[in-house]
Amino acid sequence: MTRADKWKKRPATARYWAFKNEVKLRGINVPEMGTHITFIMPMPASWSKKKRAEHLGEAHQQKPDVDNLTKALLDAIYEDDAHVWDIRTTKIWGEVGRIIIEGMESNE
Repeated sequence: MTRADKWKKRPATARYWAFKNEVKLRGINVPEMGTHITFIMPMPASWSKKKRAEHLGEAHQQKPDVDNLTKALLDAIYEDDAHVWDIRTTKIWGEVGRIIIEGMESNE
């Protein structure tokens, strides 16, 4: 995102701001440690039933990058996300797009 994106209305920028607003509206929170975030990416409607069945729950290895998704989520939640230090992120295919945030078990 660039400085000009605050007033320009590019589609990608509009989607980003809509995402941030949705996260804030829902009151989503990410703990600062021991968190597993799963991004479930929706499969294209154009895919056949066979292809959808093959990819359901499998790794999503296309754009957007997992680091960009994580950054967008944390930026939407926190003004300064420097205190978040332990996150595991997964990106998989699913029927419907969603984000699952879970606490991870400690090994202690």
